[in-house]
Amino acid sequence: MELFFVSFASLLAGFVDAIVGGGGLILVPTLFAVFPTTHPATLFGVNKGASIWGTGVATVQYARRVNMRWAALLPAAAAGFCGSLAGAWLVTVISPGFLRKALPFVLLAVLAYTLVKKELGRHHTPRFTGRAETAAACCIGLLLGFYDGFFGPGTGSFFVFLFVRWLGYDFLNASASAKLLNTATNLAALALFAYKGHVWWHFALTMAVANVAGSLLGTRLALRHGASFVRLVFILVVSALILKTGYDAFLR
Repeated sequence: MELFFVSFASLLAGFVDAIVGGGGLILVPTLFAVFPTTHPATLFGVNKGASIWGTGVATVQYARRVNMRWAALLPAAAAGFCGSLAGAWLVTVISPGFLRKALPFVLLAVLAYTLVKKELGRHHTPRFTGRAETAAACCIGLLLGFYDGFFGPGTGSFFVFLFVRWLGYDFLNASASAKLLNTATNLAALALFAYKGHVWWHFALTMAVANVAGSLLGTRLALRHGASFVRLVFILVVSALILKTGYDAFLR
C-alpha cells in the first residue's frame, strides 16, 4: 500500500514537473507523510531517484519538438551540476532553515511580476546570442543549481522564470530548457545521496516508472497547447508553492 501511494504521487509529480517544474511540491510531502520516521536525507534521495527519470525523459521529448539552444544550455547544465554539488555539500555544514521564511515572499514577487506582465513569456525573443547567452545561462545554472542542492523547493519554477525574464524565452522554450538544467542538478544531488547510502532503490525505481509516465503526459500537453498553457500552469504551481512554503515557514 505504501508503494502504491508514493508511486501515484510520483506520477502526478512527473506530470506537473514536465510542464513547469514543482513536482517536489507533490512528491516530497507524500514521502514524509507515508514514512514519517525515516531520515529526511533518505526521503530526499528517494525523491531524486524517482524524479530524475521524469525530467530526463521530458528533456528528450522537448528536444524533439523545440529548438533547444544547446550551445548555451549544455555549459549551463554543467554549471548547474557543479552548483548543486556545492550546495549539497554546504547543507552538511550549515542549516538552510533561514531560507524558509524568505522563500514565500520571493515566490510571491515572482507571481506578482508574472501576473502584472501579461505578455511575459508569450513570445520567444531571446535577448542574447553566442557567448553572452552562454554566460547568462551558466549564471542561472550555477545559482539555481546551488540553491537546488542546498534547499530546493521551487527550483524548476525559478529556472522557468529566469529563462523567461532574463533570457527572453517564451514559457514553452523556458520549460524545455529548465528540464535539461534540472536533470543536471538532480543528478548531482542523487549522486551525493547515493554515495551516502540515502536512496531506497526498491522504491525509487518503481516510482521512476510512474514519474516517467506522468512526465510523458505532461510534456505532450505542454507541446500541444504551447506557451500560454505553460504560463497558466506556472501561475497555478507558483501559487501552490507560496501556500505550501508559507505554511511550512509560519504555521507549522
